[in-house]
Amino acid sequence: MSGFFGVVSKQDCVTDVYFGTDYHSHLGTSFGGMAIWNGESFDKSIHNIENTQFRAVFEADLPLLKGKMGIGCISDTEPQPLTVRSNLGQYAISTVARINNLYEITDQAFSSKNVHFLETSKGVINATELVSVIIDQEGSFKEGLLKAQELIEGSCSVLLLTPEGIYASRDKMGRTPVIIGRKEGSFCVTFESCAFPNLGYEPDYELGPGEIVLLTPEGIEKIAPPRDKMKICAFLWVYYGYPSSTYEGMNVEVMRYRNGAAIAKNDDIEIDMVAGIPDSGVGHAIGYSNQAKIPFGRPFIKYTQTWARSFMPQDQNIRNLVARMKLTPIPELVADKRLLFCDDSIVRGTQLRETVDLLYRCKAREVHIRSACPPLVFACKYLNFSTSRSELDLAARQAIIELEGKEPQSFAAYCDPGSEKYVAMVKCISKMLNFSTLKYQNLHDMLDAIGIDKDKICTYCWNGKE
Repeated sequence: MSGFFGVVSKQDCVTDVYFGTDYHSHLGTSFGGMAIWNGESFDKSIHNIENTQFRAVFEADLPLLKGKMGIGCISDTEPQPLTVRSNLGQYAISTVARINNLYEITDQAFSSKNVHFLETSKGVINATELVSVIIDQEGSFKEGLLKAQELIEGSCSVLLLTPEGIYASRDKMGRTPVIIGRKEGSFCVTFESCAFPNLGYEPDYELGPGEIVLLTPEGIEKIAPPRDKMKICAFLWVYYGYPSSTYEGMNVEVMRYRNGAAIAKNDDIEIDMVAGIPDSGVGHAIGYSNQAKIPFGRPFIKYTQTWARSFMPQDQNIRNLVARMKLTPIPELVADKRLLFCDDSIVRGTQLRETVDLLYRCKAREVHIRSACPPLVFACKYLNFSTSRSELDLAARQAIIELEGKEPQSFAAYCDPGSEKYVAMVKCISKMLNFSTLKYQNLHDMLDAIGIDKDKICTYCWNGKE
């Protein structure tokens, strides 16, 4: 994933950009960057943050950066923001994007003999640079951003810092959020609204799908209206959104409490303690505990001082190692206990299997797992948080193939909690991962917990419907 943050202000904005960008550190661990307009040119800094935190590595750059407008980015895909000088003028650009037709667009761009690409990430064309090339082939920033929306398959939200202000363009289907905050003399634009309170901003406006605005210190100019259709990612609330952030009027932590309570209403298991798989399973577990009137506890603790989120490393063996090493059990709270754990989701299941095995080694009597979302039958094709995952790696797909002997022509029955095939799949996953019992949240209750119009939410991972 990636996340971005930008500021336009009547006074120096570097500190706000620095801390605002840092509040997106949970979205990526590969690259961090800042670009500040100093009134004449851009001051830019990009660092690799794979082995250190954004805040620590950029602190030394702060005295060198001065300006009243700037953008920052945390990225797990490519170095950014990029600074560009083109026929449209000088600008800096940052994206939250997954471009599925990147090479097709690249080939189209090469039809103009003046186009070339300098930036690469692990030998792959930098997606943010490709977006800049699309923009530069049009007659204005507005036309360029609209052209990018038209061409890109996947998703793409953009911050474009110019000497006049920041253009903010939300993905055409609104799959990721773009939110504007306001305080005296300043506006900011962000992926995560959790950045607002400690920086003194108040929520002011949330862009609609495909909407484009221009932010200046004087206000918000609407450049292109929102589109009618939205498909925002449900996983923002279930998994990767920050607990203190709010999207489309629904706070992440509030949604997780509601979702956990809904899971408990449909459960009758006898247990001694409810717990959450840190971090994103904790809110769901608190909701479950409150509804079921069963004590909430922490039978193991996440050691956060050095370990990154385990979904970030691309090598699966390293991911498993990180997941295992960062959780430290408390045997006194585990031994001879019937434990129920809420997790945000079950993807491959390998990390969760190791966690459960650890609990059994600490003499847990039973370990029951409750997933805060339905079985993941399809890999996401719109956002980069699952870009490295093959559908055949998904625990649900592995169970289906074990039951069928091959991939079926249709997965519809496995997406229906009322079908015999769904029940058999869940039992197979539970046995495969060594759980005492396993239940998944149903799609209807999960969407109810989000609480916005269901037609505006993407559910592709669970039912394959776009």
